[in-house]
Amino acid sequence: MANGCRCVFAPIPEAGLTCLDFWCKAGSAFEQPGEEGLAHFLEHMVFKGSQRLEAGAFDLRVEALGGSSNAATGFDDVHFHVLVPPDGAQEALELLLDLVLEPALRADAYAMERDVVLEEIAQYRDQPDEQVVQQLLAASCPTHPYGRPILGWEDSLKASTPATMAAFHRRRYRGPNCCLLVTGAIPDGLPQDLRTGRLADLESGSSDGPEDTPAAPTQGRLSFQSGHSKIQVDRLEAARLLMAWPAAPAGQQHHVMGYDLATTLLAEGRRSRLVERLREQLQIVESIDMDLTTLEQGSLVMLEACCPPETIDDVEKEVHRVLRQCSTESVQPEELERARQLVGNGLRFSLEAPGSVAAIAGSQALWRTPQAPLAALADLDQWTAAELQRDVFSHLQPDRAYTLVALPKEGG
Repeated sequence: MANGCRCVFAPIPEAGLTCLDFWCKAGSAFEQPGEEGLAHFLEHMVFKGSQRLEAGAFDLRVEALGGSSNAATGFDDVHFHVLVPPDGAQEALELLLDLVLEPALRADAYAMERDVVLEEIAQYRDQPDEQVVQQLLAASCPTHPYGRPILGWEDSLKASTPATMAAFHRRRYRGPNCCLLVTGAIPDGLPQDLRTGRLADLESGSSDGPEDTPAAPTQGRLSFQSGHSKIQVDRLEAARLLMAWPAAPAGQQHHVMGYDLATTLLAEGRRSRLVERLREQLQIVESIDMDLTTLEQGSLVMLEACCPPETIDDVEKEVHRVLRQCSTESVQPEELERARQLVGNGLRFSLEAPGSVAAIAGSQALWRTPQAPLAALADLDQWTAAELQRDVFSHLQPDRAYTLVALPKEGG
């Protein structure tokens, strides 16, 4: 659109449903000091009504259309989606944009919903497994927004007001920061209607000050710190070995697919190297996982092994041995083909429903030039064993990681 907002259509005529997914570059990474948690809190407040809709009216009307709605806030962005039969898509779109672009932020609802968010934070902090992961992020990204909880900090939320939230909304919900995905069965006339609707009325500019960039001293690039620490955690049921590495940002799709291949080869399925060695052969772990979290300012690879406390040292040594082996010995052709099939099939299977297509295509379209949903397969197929060893496994080494050893607190 003229104001920089994008509308992307992914037709699936046989789907029988239409997914409307509104995306905005308004994740927690864009919060300024004192705003910690405001992006997620705003997600809650959006559903408390708009200038035209009372609290609860949106859900009732969407349900009356035979649809459902939900939302999610991440580090980089936030999105709100509605899934409805095609004949209700136009009305659902008007309701969605009304809610997201003109939230009422009423003072009474604000106070009540803040208590809900604060309780959500308390519950999160009461989960030992979640807190161990958060401590790993805080230690490895100490000066970056990715190192703090998306839910935010209690003090910042308690000090916030409807006015501060409205300012955050005005700052982020502008044309160039927004994108609408329409997937599934697309009703006739909907693309044309969007050109003169609410999205076209969004402000086209972006602010010139530091508030328009991610709140990181690295100016939008992930700052990562390697290291090693050991903690004791109350009520932790088993010992944990956690390791994190920085990886390519989401925009470098070729390298992202390489890291996806590597983590799959190492820890997906009984035939993967870490699972086969530590769980099947040595039987020193209860579980071991390794995942890639794709992020705009720099992705993160995270490994987590769960084991009895008495085997934690052996687990760490064996993980180090397997990782070093990957950097010195080439991956076998059958290993690479297995990993390529698993990653590719995961992408293919995710494209079977309109909502899944919107979830995958949404962030891609918001941040970059829209592409065909299966375009990433071409990058996947380009990786060779030698390139994986040189460009990926050489980075996934113990000395480049932040390692956190978490042990159950004695008597806890």
